Amino acid sequence: MALLRRRSRPGDEDPLTPAQIDRVRAVLALGGVPTGDLQDGVQQVRLKLLEYRAGGREPLRDPGAWAAVAASNVAMDWHRSRRRQARLSERLAALAPRGESRHGGGEAHVLALAIADGLHHLSPQQRQVLTLRFYADLPVAEIAAALGVPEGTVKSRLHTAVRALRGRLHTKEVV
Repeated sequence: MALLRRRSRPGDEDPLTPAQIDRVRAVLALGGVPTGDLQDGVQQVRLKLLEYRAGGREPLRDPGAWAAVAASNVAMDWHRSRRRQARLSERLAALAPRGESRHGGGEAHVLALAIADGLHHLSPQQRQVLTLRFYADLPVAEIAAALGVPEGTVKSRLHTAVRALRGRLHTKEVV
């Protein structure tokens, strides 16, 4: 079986050298990003560098140092998103009744935690439209206007998010 090779085009090279990638991974790891998320962090730094270059600004004097600072920022963003997710889980858990005598008792608490976990596994866009539609109770037209996207996009994101959340709840045998 022949291996297919991708032909490189001008400007198609990786913006980070292997040494810079190692440095970015080290900064991310020291910043507390788990090993499983390091590659995503490297990709985010790569994307930030490409966006910087595409912005038409003057070339960086030290792209390696810039990439290390960007990696540090990505690590901070990772922690912020985890804290936001933890706060959301806590709020959803607090909404669930504690006693067995109220609306299903422990089952409602388990469902709230499962939904919080399911929301965590959705994309930010899916989580956003689900929250605006079902928690803020906004109609699709208002969500589309607020986000600056077509109504069809909101409907599509809602459909995909609900399907993914429902599948996750069925997998965990909560629903």
